[in-house]
Amino acid sequence: MVRKKSSSTSASGVDRWKAAEGSSKASSRTNRRNGARRARNAQSRRYTFTLLALVVLLVLCAVGFMPPAERITQGLDIRGGVSVILTASKPDGSSVSSDDMVTATEIVQNRVNALGAAETTVQQQGTNSILVQIPGATDPDQAIQTIGRTGHLEFVRLDAIGDADALAKIAAGTEDVTLKEGTYTAFMDGSSIESSAVAQSSASATGAYAVNVSLDSAGAKTFAEVTEELAPTHGKIAIVLDGVVNSAPAVQSVIRDGDVSITGNFTLEEAKSLKTVLDSGSLPVTLSYSESRVVGPTLGQDSLRQGVFAIGIGAIIVVAYLFFFYQGLGLLTLGSLAIFGIIYLGLLALLSRMGAFALTLPGLAGVVLTTGSAADSSILVLERFREEIRMGRQVRVAAIGGTKEGISTSLDADAVQLVTALALFFVAVGPVKGFGLTTALGILCDLVTMFLFKAPALRLLAMGTIQAHPRFWGVASDLAEAEELKEARDAAPARGKKGGVAHA
Repeated sequence: MVRKKSSSTSASGVDRWKAAEGSSKASSRTNRRNGARRARNAQSRRYTFTLLALVVLLVLCAVGFMPPAERITQGLDIRGGVSVILTASKPDGSSVSSDDMVTATEIVQNRVNALGAAETTVQQQGTNSILVQIPGATDPDQAIQTIGRTGHLEFVRLDAIGDADALAKIAAGTEDVTLKEGTYTAFMDGSSIESSAVAQSSASATGAYAVNVSLDSAGAKTFAEVTEELAPTHGKIAIVLDGVVNSAPAVQSVIRDGDVSITGNFTLEEAKSLKTVLDSGSLPVTLSYSESRVVGPTLGQDSLRQGVFAIGIGAIIVVAYLFFFYQGLGLLTLGSLAIFGIIYLGLLALLSRMGAFALTLPGLAGVVLTTGSAADSSILVLERFREEIRMGRQVRVAAIGGTKEGISTSLDADAVQLVTALALFFVAVGPVKGFGLTTALGILCDLVTMFLFKAPALRLLAMGTIQAHPRFWGVASDLAEAEELKEARDAAPARGKKGGVAHA
């Protein structure tokens, strides 16, 4: 009896131990499932927040570039304008130094900026030439008169001029009298000018304009001394610009405040041009234009429309191809291309607003090129995703691995392309720089699209939507191939085992 009771007690203890072990395993499995569920929920929230941040970015970009024709600055070959090549030379025939060219280029840049034109180009070419491009301008002569004038202002006493013919013309009231070099001596030049302003001349009966200049303290002192000498006899002071007498007013009284008015029956545009020249300083060289051309806006706009049409046709063909081969997954690429375009346009509008970008035809070619690259990166991600599924991985795991490997491959290709684009931008000159810039910007936009849309969107869909509708998303054949591969692997050990038994 005692032995039977002991056996019963022992069996009961074993059963309790087994029950406790089974309960522990079940609890462990439950904890693992709960942990995995919490991890998936955290990933889902992270992907959702990333997409929401992208939506905010897209709204800002859309607001920034609408309407594109007004927000994105157009270059010379699209908008039309004036292109001029100025050649530098020295009056004495000596060679032009590199320092002279640097100074001349800077002065010309200041004068061009004062014209108010957007996205102008001023570049030194070779050893003695300067390329100037002014979008929107239509008169090359007007532009050359402003930017190419030497701008050497001099104040000369009339009794210090030794050119008898010039003096006779001045006395007769002739305008724009040219003085022979070496026949006069100036008592002050334009370096003493502190500021200038355009105003209507009070002495003109026709409403002509004048340029009023203020001299610095040293210039005002010199001017006061000279006018003090000339005032008793009403002597004249010739205001000479680039060797041409603009005006020769008589001194009525001593001028001590340093305010001088330059008159010459100027129109408003002529007065503004003279003010620009005086404000920028005198050129160390003489500039003469060797080539000029006017680009009409009609040709440029036709080229722009054809370029946009080419982008549209290319995008339609790419989307049709993607839907044919990738079915529902093609929606991801369509969305990525749309997002890529919105971010791209927003960035171009921002740079245009900062005055750092103008769209040219070579730049438009860069846009077309990088649009194709953006489609390529999408295809790499999708192909790698489907390959991971065919290898037997779960859809969710395949999305993580596929986007990681696909983006990694795209980064390698983009890095090579970005180096080339930056080399073109920093080394090349002229329109080629625009191609390099738009190519580099397109690559950066593609990177943003990959990390903010392609990866989170595909991973989010892979958490259930793609698995639930594999045929729509184009992965049904990949899942079937993975199942066949699994069955083949399971069948292989079984065949090996049967062979071993028969041999035994």
